[in-house]
Amino acid sequence: MWTDKQRGIRVSQEELLCKNACGYYGNPAWQGFCSKCWREKSRTSGTPRQDTRMTGDGSPVTFTKFEEKKNAEKGRRINTVRRLFWGTPSPPPKGPEPSESFAAVLKAYQNLEPGDFTGFLKLLKSPASRRLQSRCTTFLDTMETNHDLPVQKQSDLVQDFYQSFAEYFSRGGTSGFHEAQITQLMEHLEKLMMTRLHKWVFCHDSCDDEQKDLALQRRIRSLNWVTPEMLAVPFPNKKTSASGDPFLPAITAIIEMDAKRAPQDKLACVSKCSQHIFEALSTSNSEPANADDFLSGLIYVVLKANPPRLHSNMQYVIRFGLPHSLMAGESGYYFTNLSCAVAFIEKLDGPALNLTPEEFEGYMQRRYTPGVGSRRQQVASDTQQLLDELKGRQERLDQGVDALKVELHQWVQAVHSQFEEVTTQFSLVQQELSSQAENSQDVSSLSDEVSLQENSEDHSMVTAQGVVQE
Repeated sequence: MWTDKQRGIRVSQEELLCKNACGYYGNPAWQGFCSKCWREKSRTSGTPRQDTRMTGDGSPVTFTKFEEKKNAEKGRRINTVRRLFWGTPSPPPKGPEPSESFAAVLKAYQNLEPGDFTGFLKLLKSPASRRLQSRCTTFLDTMETNHDLPVQKQSDLVQDFYQSFAEYFSRGGTSGFHEAQITQLMEHLEKLMMTRLHKWVFCHDSCDDEQKDLALQRRIRSLNWVTPEMLAVPFPNKKTSASGDPFLPAITAIIEMDAKRAPQDKLACVSKCSQHIFEALSTSNSEPANADDFLSGLIYVVLKANPPRLHSNMQYVIRFGLPHSLMAGESGYYFTNLSCAVAFIEKLDGPALNLTPEEFEGYMQRRYTPGVGSRRQQVASDTQQLLDELKGRQERLDQGVDALKVELHQWVQAVHSQFEEVTTQFSLVQQELSSQAENSQDVSSLSDEVSLQENSEDHSMVTAQGVVQE
């Protein structure tokens, strides 16, 4: 299930979903169920049993009306929440209960922008919302007064209050609230209520969260020798590592979770951490990051950060967070993976890291120091890489010199051939010029003879004409 030598920690999608096959995300803290199925299972886990103790007359005591008692207890708890929320043992009538002014406030609630918690508080403090504000204040005061109740009882009361608040805005469908709008109002309500109740219910005395926090911190501290290579986490190459650990923003985000009070703010830190992990993986791996890479990276981040009070923070979100935030969506997926990461760390052994039991025990007892070994290996690897790079540069330089010599030799040969060709052409031109010069001399001498002959003939003719005239 957990390990794969090729890539990352392997957890299938089916293992993340609820064991009840409802389609929502499960959680190791709920034995693989989602929050809804887990609560139903917890409330119905007390199946009818027959008590073997004897009564005064010797007959065994039996719980023949167990279902009636269970339903009566559930009804009393619901009526208690309704009394705190509505101010009366029964819910208000289903007719048009809000006044015209309060109907306008309801419309204002509908127009709230997503995440506008300040606007929600202003509306809640308005005169028309006085009754709603009074019910919230009454519930807060009652919870603070009864802060010594067991934490599971407090969780049930808060979850029932959430449900009553949701029914208040969605009953009858007359208010026109969509599911997304009710979810938005529920998130505002959760932030308001749990910011006030945080100091009363977080790490409660009735549970062993503090001891489990210390045990988990000791466990993570004892595993500080685990390297990214052991977890098959895709880590950046040497060039990108110069800028620092790419998972540092994710480590910072998971540590910030302890400083938040509202469960949704803690979940936002988990989501932010997960998104930073995906960003780091995208820069560290040539292939797209998958679910196995993400879980491996999340385990590495938890081991590296060792977040304070991690168990208490996760239990706080489980007990007092809105169910839809944990059952579906990105926040539910990320929180389920965080729970899987913590469960993996608690059960971590040698085979999960591709180590023999002897090697794992040696690391745990500090007989081996993978940090020093890895640093030496890193230095040796860097040195070898530098030598390989210098060798490659020298080979490329030698190849360049050889190529330059060949080009120079070819150039010299080309120059010689061109010189010889020019010399040959020059000789031919000289010969042609010489022959042309000789031809021109012959022509000029011939022309001179012709001209002399013509002149002599003219002179003879002139002489003959003179004799005739005489």
